[in-house]
Amino acid sequence: MTETVNLDIFADPVCPWCLIGKAELDRALESRPDHRFRLAWHPFRLNPQFPREGMDRGEYLRAKFGDRAESVMAPVAERAAQLGLKLAPVARQPDTTDAHRLMHWAGIEGAQTRVMSGLLRAHWQESRDIGDAGTLTEIAAKAGLDPQMIARLLASDADLDSIAAREMHARERGINSVPTFIIADRHAVSGAQPATLWQQVIDELATGNAAAG
Repeated sequence: MTETVNLDIFADPVCPWCLIGKAELDRALESRPDHRFRLAWHPFRLNPQFPREGMDRGEYLRAKFGDRAESVMAPVAERAAQLGLKLAPVARQPDTTDAHRLMHWAGIEGAQTRVMSGLLRAHWQESRDIGDAGTLTEIAAKAGLDPQMIARLLASDADLDSIAAREMHARERGINSVPTFIIADRHAVSGAQPATLWQQVIDELATGNAAAG
């Protein structure tokens, strides 16, 4: 039996480069169906102190980027268009604490990648609020999770401490941006890398060479 290779991904669904990075990775994995990667997604909130109710997106972008907001987002839209992704940003920027809790529970059920796909699509392409419990429950259901169980968990404080602790651990390891990929527990790759890079890594792993970090 072929040995699997861990691919740990630190991401936040409100990060546009996480959308791009996953799309590129997906292309590579689809082109190499015999890849050895075992994906695991880890929480990393871009804004850990964000209000749980979220805030107006325009206000958020102005606070974060000032007058550069439009120029900062332009490369994202261009890269997304190249990948066939049409962006429809939300009017209100959400807090992603509950989205990361959902990802944590999805990991127990082996549904993380499906849930992350749903979160990214909802936020970036469907203009939906992924800070809303109803939206998260629907995403969970489409990914094969029990919606009633997820609704009960979201209504509680379950795993809030765990998400904060995992995020802190990541920052202590030196991770300070998303997406960040850790290959085989050794090699770190940051940013939205093109599919060609991932194809090269997969091919090197197939021939027994160490992945370049």
